[in-house]
This record gives sequence, structure tokens and C-alpha cells, in this order.
Amino acid sequence: MISIFMPAYNVQKYLSNTVERIPNGLWNQISMLHIINDGSADETASAANLLAQQNAKIRHHQFPVNQGYGAVVRFGIAECLRDDSDVIVCLHGDGQYAPELLPQMLETMDGYRLDLLQGSRLGGRGNGHGNSHGNGALAGGMPLYKWLAGQCLCSLENRVFNLRLTDYHSGFLLYRRRYLLKSGFENLKGHFEIDLELIASAKARGFLVGEVAIPTRYAGEVSHLNPFDYGLRVLQVLWRYLRGKYAAKH
Repeated sequence: MISIFMPAYNVQKYLSNTVERIPNGLWNQISMLHIINDGSADETASAANLLAQQNAKIRHHQFPVNQGYGAVVRFGIAECLRDDSDVIVCLHGDGQYAPELLPQMLETMDGYRLDLLQGSRLGGRGNGHGNSHGNGALAGGMPLYKWLAGQCLCSLENRVFNLRLTDYHSGFLLYRRRYLLKSGFENLKGHFEIDLELIASAKARGFLVGEVAIPTRYAGEVSHLNPFDYGLRVLQVLWRYLRGKYAAKH
């Protein structure tokens, strides 16, 4: 079984469509879909409530005020672990990542026995050692400055983590339960960089990390990420990793 947590902040326009795009055949494997509304100022709450009324496997969690992406991820993981599912999925509510790919991603995760699988917007293969550097991200509307910054950071991250991934900054992630129970996720303090922290924790603790290619879609969604601040936070994660901060405590 799988559980999905869906970060949702001001996604009134996209939420219902994102949920509808989850393949019908996958619902038999879904234990629960947790929509985590992070204090949205639009009608996200109404859209989420309606979805929960229509499907008993959808649960709407409402934060009274915006707490930030990191808080949503920590809360979402904790809720999904209570479902006792083997795989936990982070799928954003704005539809930027394709729910249609979940069956393929689950198959890749099982086939390579991965503990963490990230969707790569820049290419990649399921074993986590891909060397495909496609330009699909640019064709999908990724701004050039983001693509260039991502290439630079990815090169540095691969050196630090001793991996050959093509993208460390996609929010489309699948986690194995056995990893999350030992990940120390509840102690992570990150904001948007928490996804990278979870990759760092997996690598530091000896779990298997991989990626699979996904399409890039930029269609007018509002980004709440400050690129300069995020870049600095990424560098801090790499520094903490080198200092052993993500390794298991004995």
C-alpha cells in the first residue's frame, strides 16, 4: 500500500485536477491521500473539503496559518507513517508534477529496490546513476536561470554525495517506509531544502537513492521560493552532510 501527502498552498485552481489525474487503477493501492493546506488565502480549503467528501481515502488537514514547506513535509510524513503504508509519496497540489507517472515510478522503485526515488526534470535513470542530461526542463518552461543554477548545484551535490543524479531539487519524491522510520525527519529544520535534507539523510545512513525522468511543466504556478536564499540553504545542507550531521546517532 502507498500513502500520499500533498502540499497545498493557494492551489485552488489546480488541486481538483491534480487529484483527478491520479490513475484510477492506483486507488486500490492507496491507503490515504493527505491534502495539507498550509494556511492558504484562497479557496483551497473549499476545494480540499469537497474532494474529501467525494472520496473516503482523501483527508484534508488545515493549518490555520502558513507554516512553510518544511513543516508541511514533516507533518505529511508523520501522517502517512500512521497509515502503515510501505511507500510514502510527496505529490504537490499545483499539478507541476505528473500524477500519471506514479505507477511507473513505483515499478522503478521496486525494480531497483530503492529507498528514496526522486523524479528528475533533467533526465536520469531509475538506478540513481543516470547520466542523461536532456533539455526537457527548458522545453517544459523552466526558466533558463533556474536550469543553469540547477546544473551548477547538481555538479557540486554529486561530488559531495558521491552520486550521479541529474536533479536534486524536484519535489516529486517517493520514500520507503523503512527509510523514513530511521531518517530523523522529525528533527529536520529545513524549509524548501528539506527535500535535499532527506536525500542527504538517506545517503548518510546507507539507504539506496535513485531517480527517474519526469516531464517539466511550468504553466503559471506561483513560486514561493527565493532562489538566492534557497541556494545558500543548499550549501548549508552540503556542509552539514560533510560534517556528519545527517548520519544516524549511536
